[in-house]
Parts: sequence; structure tokens; C-alpha cells
Amino acid sequence: MCAGTVMMAAVEIIARKRAGEKLRRTDLQEFIQGAAGGGWPGEQLAAMLMAIALVGLDPEETSWLVAAMAGSGRRISPERFDRPAVDKHSTGGVGDKASLVIAPLAAACGVDVPMISGRGLGHTGGTLDKLESVPGFRVGLSVDELVETVRTAGCAICGASEEMAPADAVLYALRDATATVDSVPLICGSILSKKLAEGIVGLVLDVKCGAGAVFSDFDDADTLGRALVESGTSSGLPTVALVTDMDAPLGMAVGNAIEVAEAIDCLRGHGPADLRELSVQIVARMLVAGGVSDDLEKSVARAVAALDAGAGLERFEMMLIAQGGDPRVVSEPGRLGRAVRMRTVEADRSGWLNRLDALQIGRAVARLGGARCRDDGRIDLAAGIRIRVPVGAEVVAGDGVLELQAADEDLLESAAEYARAAMTITDEPGVPRRLVLGTIES
Repeated sequence: MCAGTVMMAAVEIIARKRAGEKLRRTDLQEFIQGAAGGGWPGEQLAAMLMAIALVGLDPEETSWLVAAMAGSGRRISPERFDRPAVDKHSTGGVGDKASLVIAPLAAACGVDVPMISGRGLGHTGGTLDKLESVPGFRVGLSVDELVETVRTAGCAICGASEEMAPADAVLYALRDATATVDSVPLICGSILSKKLAEGIVGLVLDVKCGAGAVFSDFDDADTLGRALVESGTSSGLPTVALVTDMDAPLGMAVGNAIEVAEAIDCLRGHGPADLRELSVQIVARMLVAGGVSDDLEKSVARAVAALDAGAGLERFEMMLIAQGGDPRVVSEPGRLGRAVRMRTVEADRSGWLNRLDALQIGRAVARLGGARCRDDGRIDLAAGIRIRVPVGAEVVAGDGVLELQAADEDLLESAAEYARAAMTITDEPGVPRRLVLGTIES
């Protein structure tokens, strides 16, 4: 097909979707092939993303989009793994380093975890960005390297290679630039296309809900979770979703290097209670999804025992070595990098720290240089915020609540405004929010 014909076909598909018409399977295949092969220029891809975001796709169209994106590259056969392969995915949040705990812990409990992760979008952190704070760690693995790493360490965390779901790599970047990150069909396509390519037999989703999530409203997050579960299951991948709290950051560290350090602490059997609870709950469901266990309560106990015994930390270290990372960071977190400038944000009154707005904290970290906001795309991996007082605790005026760190003094001043705005201190203690807000099963 000549370039002019492709151009006109693209214009017709965009126009029909913009007008609210249902697309054909071949239309969505044409769109995805155009993204993966370069047949559609960037402006047409952006227009199509916007049309989908504004008009939407019905469940059948969404399933066609997922299939086209998964089929745009190589897919791993489940037989290439030694054990049942299962994965998890988070829709993104602030301080969400749970994947760094979950992948090795699940591997220690009996399943293989070939985890394809992404980079940060907007104010939400990216697992790959965090791991790149480990000296030498390679997030770019070929399909064969991914399989070999899993067979060696039981788990791998990497980005999608050019071989797997290549269309998503193109569309993922455009979604951030076109304000279409929160489109449910596009989220389904992005997440599930990579998961279907991994050769897994089960998937557990962590759908975030709250100020720091893609969707702050529970009904919207629930809608996304149900769309993901329906699309995954109809694509032949048994899927379950947890809707979890992201009104406040997860854990007590937000950044890149400092989140890796916190994840290592959790793998030692310590760490923040919310990170520990979330990791155990998701790993338990992964064991059930992989057929390793048929009882959720026993799976929870198994995950807790492995976490307390340090079995997950052993797998994490094996993964670091297999992917070229410096394993000494496990015992020497200082090797992850240190920021040179510090600033404490104090409580301006006495009372209870009733809320710590995850969105404002995420924006503060971005101001510190910890998110991909610069024109060159660079990130200060050592930048971040340490939370010194947990939400719900009583504070006295002048107490240090947040500790900001960055490479530049001017960045600290700018970020401190967002950090200060994140704190809500009240005269009476508030009601704690549950971590797991809902469960969605097929």
C-alpha cells in the first residue's frame, strides 16, 4: 500500500472514531501496525489517541486493540519457564515500589515472574527508573535474556524490548504528551499487550485509587479494574484486580534510589506496614493464580514466612546479579546514590497529620528533579522525599514531617511549597483509610 493510501486510510479511521462509530477489527490492526511500523506519522497517532480518549471503545473494540498490540511483536511460550509464570501490574502511584518487593518474594514462594514494567508517567513513579539507581542494572533485556534471567533468579524486571509489543512503546510516550493517560481502553491495551506477551498463566492487577492515582474516584478506578479483568480474561489470561488506596504515598519514601532502599528494607522483613501488607496480599493472589496454592489464607501465611525469612531478598540479589546490577547495594544502600542538598518541611501547627496528599507529594518530587520533566528526559535518581511522620500521627508545631533532598538548593525551595500543601493537620485524629478498597474477579 502506497504512503498516500495509508494516509487516507488513517484519516478515515480517525474520522469515524471521532464521529462515535464502532471501528472494525481491521481498523484497529491498521492503527497498531501504523504505530509499530512507522506507517502513521506522529500527528495521526496523536489524533487517534485523542479520539479514543474522548469517544471510547466498547469491550469488543478494546479486546481487538489488546490483541493487535500483543500481536505486534514476539510472544513468549509458557513452556519456556520452569515453573508457572505469573505477574502483577500497578496502574501507577506515588511511592509505589511494591513491584521491587513482590517479584522476588513471589519467586521465593514458587512461581516465576517475568515482569515487564514501565517508566514514570506524570507525577507517578516508574519501576524502571527506580531500578536504574542500582549501578549497572540493565532494564533493557532481549526476550531470550528475560527468559534466562527468570530461569536463573526466578524473576526479572525489565522494560518491553523492541521485540515485544513494539506498538506500546510508541503509544506510551505519546499518551503522556497528549493528556490521554487516563483513557481506559488505552490503559487496557498498554498493560495487557505486554502481559500477554510474557507467557504468563495468571495476572494480578493493583488498580490505584486516590489523589495520587490516575483515577481519584473509586467508581472510576473500579470501572478500570473491571475493564482490565474482562479484557484480560477474554484474551485467555485469567486476571484478578485489587483496588488499593493511593490517597497518600505508599511507604515512607518517594523518589527513585530511596524507594529501592525502602524495598530492600521490606525484603529484610522490616519496612513500612502498608508496603508489607500490599506486597503480601498481591503475592498470595499470585500463588493462587499460578496454581501453587488453592487457599488464599495459606498463601498469605506462606508469603509472610518467606518475607520474614529473607527468602525474597535472596531472590532480589540474584536478580540484580543476573541483570548486571551491583549486589552490594543490598548491604550498602549508600551505593544507590545520595542527594547533596536537604530541606526539612515542618508542621505549622500542632494536631494530627490527617492527610498527606499523594498528588502534591508527587509534584514535589517532580520539582526536585525526580521525574521526567526536563526537555532531555533526565532524572535525578537521588532526588526524593522521606516521610518522617506517618499519616494519623500526632505532631507538634515545628516537628519535621517531610525531608526533601535534591542536587540543587533552588529546587528545594520550589518543591517545599508543594510538600507543605500536601499536609493536612487537624485538631482531631481522622479515620484511617483501608489499604485494599475492593477486589474484582472474573
